[in-house]
Amino acid sequence: MSSLVEYGLRLLAGLAGGWLVITTVSGAIRSFVLPRNESVRLNVFVFSGVRALFDFAARRASNYARRDRIMSHYAPVGLVALPIGWLALVGLGYTGIYWALGVEDFTKSYELSGSSLLTLGTAKQNGFVINVFSYSEATLGLLLLTLLISYLPTIYQAFSRREIIVAQLELRAGIPTSACGLLRWLGHDQSFENDDAQWLTWEKWFVEIDESHTSLPVLAFFRSPQAGRSWVTAAGLILDAANLLFSALDVPRSRQVELTFVAGCLALNRIHRFFDEKSGTEPAELRSEIEQENATPDRRKFALAWQDLRAAGLPLRPSEEEAWRHYTERRQRYAEALDFLEKLLMAPNPASK
Repeated sequence: MSSLVEYGLRLLAGLAGGWLVITTVSGAIRSFVLPRNESVRLNVFVFSGVRALFDFAARRASNYARRDRIMSHYAPVGLVALPIGWLALVGLGYTGIYWALGVEDFTKSYELSGSSLLTLGTAKQNGFVINVFSYSEATLGLLLLTLLISYLPTIYQAFSRREIIVAQLELRAGIPTSACGLLRWLGHDQSFENDDAQWLTWEKWFVEIDESHTSLPVLAFFRSPQAGRSWVTAAGLILDAANLLFSALDVPRSRQVELTFVAGCLALNRIHRFFDEKSGTEPAELRSEIEQENATPDRRKFALAWQDLRAAGLPLRPSEEEAWRHYTERRQRYAEALDFLEKLLMAPNPASK
């Protein structure tokens, strides 16, 4: 009877081990090879565990600069922890497979699995079938490491392209950056009809962020080299500037600005939906009052922006209240996503909203 129970346990361990190996390899392929935004639950567990440790440390920081220094290590550490998690699960899966194939005990199976996975060759086992699995495990171990290493240049190239636009915005929108500062720079010649090339650059930036930050989600957590910068803050700055241009300024509306605004709203909302499974699943009337207040811009800040634009000599619409109403309605299209991403990524507070 005991031998029958042991046979059943070995068979179950082999099946579970095979499922674990297939699931892990499938998750690795979907993470870096599959060209679409698909959430891999295994990766979520790894990054959530690492994030909990960093959140614990960040909560004890006395100011934003220290929190930023702590969180700047989160994405690199999480990226390194990912293949470690993959290898550990593959090793555990093959341990069950070797035990099911007749290796003496679970300890010997673990030693053989570790030796094969890390290509150490310290443990040997006779038998053609076991050797086949041993070689396949060594191949998978190398494959998983190669996947990450080969995609590191892609990740850093996308990061570099993203941060160039973020740095350029700081030059154009002033320090501290603001939507009014950006509009003053765009309208330095009292005309907004010759800025399409700049808005086209920002449209392309939004499109690339939409693609890269959902297909390679770890990119979203890589922080800017300067503590005061953030790609989320930069995105909100561009959208707020376009919103003010539409709502407050009495100037001809460019189709290119409209395209950039739509591209930005789509990008932020898609990234929001990717990281927050609950987004868009509840009717607006069921959302808490706090969430609704966060989605509504500050009336006082809008009044200050109105006075700032007036002082710059830019042509304003006749009614400030009507401009405020249009600004509020348009900002609902991206406010929730922007607020969520600012909190998720601990972005610096924008100068104005």
